[in-house]
Amino acid sequence: MEYYEFIIIVPDASRDALMYKLKEMGSPGLYEDGAVLRAYFENMNNIDLLCGELNAFRDVLRSSGLDPSFTFTHSVLPAQDWNEAWKKSIAPINAGNAITIIPPWETAEAGRIIIMIDSGMAFGTGHHETTKTCLAHIEKISKGHAGKSLLDIGTGTGILAIGASKMGFTHIVAVDTDPLSVDAARKNAGLNGSENIEVKEGSISEAQGTFDVIIANLISGTLIEIAPEVASHLNPDGIVVLSGMLAGEEDMVADAYMKAGLDLKEKYLDGNWVTLVVSPALNF
Repeated sequence: MEYYEFIIIVPDASRDALMYKLKEMGSPGLYEDGAVLRAYFENMNNIDLLCGELNAFRDVLRSSGLDPSFTFTHSVLPAQDWNEAWKKSIAPINAGNAITIIPPWETAEAGRIIIMIDSGMAFGTGHHETTKTCLAHIEKISKGHAGKSLLDIGTGTGILAIGASKMGFTHIVAVDTDPLSVDAARKNAGLNGSENIEVKEGSISEAQGTFDVIIANLISGTLIEIAPEVASHLNPDGIVVLSGMLAGEEDMVADAYMKAGLDLKEKYLDGNWVTLVVSPALNF
């Protein structure tokens, strides 16, 4: 089968919204390559409708206060080229000191912590700065939290939950509101032999009890919205890693968590993306 390849140059502030839109439009393959998004659609789709829907999305971005100035081109890829392009898009990638994320058809060097991911139609191949930063933090935190519990909010393909499983966390719950992500996360957990991950469809409210570590790699608006629930799901001596916000948005996020009883302990900047570490007052 032939596929359309869309090459999209998008402002950072609008990237996540456009990724969700492409997913909603039915793209079975999407990945980030620096400032470029590459999205694929089966050529049975009407190319004029796809282009029209993308152009119309500018008004949605504009009304949401986001930059609508993305540009795109498209071309047709024969089936063989599509397969090669998709494989190249999810080549092995290293994160932290010892973590390597690979697709099922690749191998990694010996001595690494291997996370095998078959993304399907769910987002998350490990290439995004925030995913790599979260994995690095899980690796760092695991040194003092092996054998403890972790909640992954917005798990996507399950990368962070699987990483936690491989680094010694024993009780892991992963939630996502997207059924495609839930299915992908369950399959990837099985692919990695991570039987201690419980994947649930829904929001944080689907997670029962409290956790030693909570990871949330989400857009800033969602991080702010769920702050009280995150705090209520955290153990008194727990740690929360928040990522997915753009530089300039972190103060609003930190303020929401301070109001929920969690103090800012660390802040990291990777490119245009910010990661915050928060914990209950007097604990860290």
